[in-house]
Amino acid sequence: MTIRLLPPTLVNQIAAGEVVERPASAVKELVENAIDAGAARIDVVLGEGGQALISVTDDGCGMTPDELELAVERHATSKLPDDDLFHIKALGFRGEALPSIGSVARLRLTSRPRGADSAWSLLVDGGAKGRPEPAAHPPGTRIEVRDLFFATPARLKFMKSVRSELTQARDVLERLAMAHPAIGFTLADEARQLVKLPPCGGGGDAARLERLAAVLGREFGQNSLAVDARRQGPDGQILRLSGRIGLPTLNKATAAAQYLFVNGRPVRDRQLGGAVRAAYQDVLAHDRHAVLALFLDLPPEEVDVNVHPAKAEVRFRDPGLVRGLIIGALKAALAEAGHRAAQPLTGLGALGAFRPEPRTAAPPLQSSFAGRFEARAPSVPPQTLAWGRAAQAPLDGAATGGASAFLDAARGDFRPEGRVTEAAAEEAAPAYPLGVARGQVHNTYIIAQTADGLVIVDQHAAHERLVYERMKAALAQGGVARQGLLIPEVVEMDEAACARLLARAEDLERLGLAVEPFGPGAVAVRETPALLGTCDVAGLVRDLADELAEWGETLSLQDRLAHVCGTMACHGSVRAGRVLNGAEMNALLRQMEETPHSGQCNHGRPTYVELKLADIEKLFGRT
Repeated sequence: MTIRLLPPTLVNQIAAGEVVERPASAVKELVENAIDAGAARIDVVLGEGGQALISVTDDGCGMTPDELELAVERHATSKLPDDDLFHIKALGFRGEALPSIGSVARLRLTSRPRGADSAWSLLVDGGAKGRPEPAAHPPGTRIEVRDLFFATPARLKFMKSVRSELTQARDVLERLAMAHPAIGFTLADEARQLVKLPPCGGGGDAARLERLAAVLGREFGQNSLAVDARRQGPDGQILRLSGRIGLPTLNKATAAAQYLFVNGRPVRDRQLGGAVRAAYQDVLAHDRHAVLALFLDLPPEEVDVNVHPAKAEVRFRDPGLVRGLIIGALKAALAEAGHRAAQPLTGLGALGAFRPEPRTAAPPLQSSFAGRFEARAPSVPPQTLAWGRAAQAPLDGAATGGASAFLDAARGDFRPEGRVTEAAAEEAAPAYPLGVARGQVHNTYIIAQTADGLVIVDQHAAHERLVYERMKAALAQGGVARQGLLIPEVVEMDEAACARLLARAEDLERLGLAVEPFGPGAVAVRETPALLGTCDVAGLVRDLADELAEWGETLSLQDRLAHVCGTMACHGSVRAGRVLNGAEMNALLRQMEETPHSGQCNHGRPTYVELKLADIEKLFGRT
């Protein structure tokens, strides 16, 4: 076969296949060019999801007629002044976007440089370039892309629905908007305006938070933590990580709400995503994902952004340094949050469940209120409400289980029998963030009075976190204290489950669980972690065997131990339905205040709900 050069139009179409995958790809390239041009406002209009029309208008520096002609030539750029591919500061630098788009669509550029008295327009129709013509336009540039992929009809069958393409374009624009809060962005289709993000004044972290809250929602703004950390590399380079991360209780089913930026460039990087998962592994279930926006700034020579045609992936010179910075910064921010939980998911969100009944003509008070109360009273067990007094039965040594772990921490502010008088509660409540226990509802939820409201605590979820953190601390100090069983418990399972468990016997022993073979299809448990007290040994062992099958060999030893700690903590925690007295409830509250991440259990669910007095008063029309 004869070797020949491909025609320039075909070369551009091949490049377009790499750069312009869909309308959102064209939007990304054109908006990045507008940002690089110093625009303060960028307006995007789409027709039929971008297939019929993509219009991007900015108030940037503009282009002269000669620059218009060069801009649609391949590999023509103004963003590499020193021809150094390892010192890139602009978002777009390849010089392929405009000629690639022009080869598969009808492209018109209209631009007027700042200070010029007229504008010029240039048309590229399916790769055929015209000549600049005079036009009317304010300072800045407008780029119109019509009939995308008309020159390559085979690509049209890969297009998604109009709504899907609009969603993709919106995601691209919002990602760029998060990285550049000083610029105003709008996005509209034929019918309405989809995005309106005015410029955020003030600069710095305040402007970034304002933009993130506008894109991700007010809920994220109220329930996110600031991150600002620096680390110095071996060559003296400084890496800075900043941004906002959501509290663990503010989580999603997918990682779509995780936004990562490197030197202002939105990227999707598996390594960065893995570092985020590692940082949240103690506070989120494996199938839940954090909500965050992280901005990594480092010297341009430390990162290669030229490894992907669409510049969506990057390669770091020292990936271990970057991973360590992300994990360390996120873990420090989460630890500083203490027992805080996402309030709209707990407090204000819970208020939405309250709906006053429609007002109707009421019968006389005696039959309306007293009758209903007397009819319902027998269905409520007497121990269900421990309101304003101690619960009926304190936990004794045999039934304490995991609860014994926090009994010793009961403060001297409360009487030994657990009774809390009205005066004592009123006096002590302002001193503690989680307030003073006033009772137990359905033997599951602790009700505490705070200085300006009340807190409802899920006793099992809260104690699960406390036990987990204690096990981690004991593990870090060399091992978890063990308690021997008077009679070893034999647990029968299938042989494969037994083999998995026995293969990890050494790791389990470090966590206080001693298992050994007991014939085919059975293991004997001789010791359990002392922190767990009396627990369901058989259920614990079977759950561990099942989870070991799921983890396989993909997790490191540290990760496996963390998962095992979580499973043990769940089995050794105070169960729902356990009656607690006042001292036990208050001891649990005090330890929650002192324990990191106690606002959520090991699965990322909130451990308490806080209702402010002002919110409660709204329910009764008092405000």
